Amino acid sequence: MNLITIFTAFNLAETQLIRSRLDAAGFHPFLANENVSSWLGGMSTATMIRVQVPEAEAADAKEFLNAPTG
Repeated sequence: MNLITIFTAFNLAETQLIRSRLDAAGFHPFLANENVSSWLGGMSTATMIRVQVPEAEAADAKEFLNAPTG
């Protein structure tokens, strides 16, 4: 299964929030480099934390994240 990065950040809490939103909406998100930031107190200055989803979900997941909330 190919994973596509749809969001990146240095802050673990921000990427976890995005992952939770995607998961609640029925997507199958994965956080790449999550452990690196855990070792550094929730911030990764060495590498970006990447939110990834299966390739088949990437377009819909991006649209979901970019949709206005209300």
